[in-house]
Amino acid sequence: MLDRMVVGEVPGKPHTALRDGGGRLRHEECLTRDGFDGPFTILYHAERPHTAALAASTHGWEIPAPDDDQPRPLARRHYRSQQLPRRGGPAVDARTPLLWNGDVVISVLHPDAPDPVYFSNGDGDDLFFVLEGGGVLRSALGDLTFDAGDYLFVPKGLLHRFIPNDRPQYWLSLECTAGFGLPRQWRNEVGQLRMDAPYSHRDFRRPTFIGPRDEGLRELVVKRTGAFHGFRYPHAPLDVVGWDGAVYPWAFPILNFQPRVGLTHLPPTVHGTFAARGALICSFVPRPLDFHPQAIPCPYPHASVGCDEMLFYAGGTFTSRKGVGVGSLSHHPAGIIHGPHPGAYEGSIGAHTTDELAVMLDTTAPLKATAACRSIEDPNYHASFG
Repeated sequence: MLDRMVVGEVPGKPHTALRDGGGRLRHEECLTRDGFDGPFTILYHAERPHTAALAASTHGWEIPAPDDDQPRPLARRHYRSQQLPRRGGPAVDARTPLLWNGDVVISVLHPDAPDPVYFSNGDGDDLFFVLEGGGVLRSALGDLTFDAGDYLFVPKGLLHRFIPNDRPQYWLSLECTAGFGLPRQWRNEVGQLRMDAPYSHRDFRRPTFIGPRDEGLRELVVKRTGAFHGFRYPHAPLDVVGWDGAVYPWAFPILNFQPRVGLTHLPPTVHGTFAARGALICSFVPRPLDFHPQAIPCPYPHASVGCDEMLFYAGGTFTSRKGVGVGSLSHHPAGIIHGPHPGAYEGSIGAHTTDELAVMLDTTAPLKATAACRSIEDPNYHASFG
């Protein structure tokens, strides 16, 4: 969560009456975290909000549920998401899950149409990395534009819909079931981002508040415990006249991440960008490399006995790995040594810069592969480290 915003009409004190010019009462809605102990946002509706919704059919909207993994040998793995069929359609059900555990579901999607319904994910926060495309995320809090190279955060429980632009779309989706936010080490004691953090509050784009509007849409699809539930509103749900709080969507360009550089190779935790329960999300961006005269800039081989590592390759030259390309996912599970391909370690000596761009996810629980993920596996990847 970021700093507090306040836009539109709000009363002087929470939970007190706010009325329109004719004396009609506005209706308060609270979007909370951690029960009522965490960050929150309060919205003020012209009409009575969610309690007026009536049960309705979901009309088939769904995200395919991750399936159980088949028992497989412990191995380094490479999946080519570029080979997946581009399903298209609206973002609400365009995701293809690939890797998952109880804390996160990793998917890719290629939405090519606006969502014809509003969507609310009751199972987790959604973080997208937009590899290609862009568009608008629309919610009662306002419009948020996003573009290629952006991370896009959608809070759990927020009613919203996507309106992609007319460019080809290619998004990575990280559905985090609990605790998503900025790592604590980047904040000071009052919650402000520290001056030595790898980003500042100014790097994040926030929604532009529009005010009440009626798009003619009345249906809401809610995802909860993996099931999809449909509701119908008797009025336009984007009827908010004002809001304040610290829970809202935002966009963050990955190239705004300020990388750390050291005398010798630094551990990947210095690239930590976002954190969730059981997961650390890191950004690898173009940067100078280590500056000791004898530095070996390439990552050293290591056995991650405490976490699985997933890398999504987004651009540049991947000097430590052979055979990967834009859209590739590598998965190096805990318990087995991994690192650079043969020759990359010694070959990196003397290098001064890297132009690679990638999103990394370290998870404490093992990642399982869906059937769709197994169908795009590179069968020669594990042996390529010999």
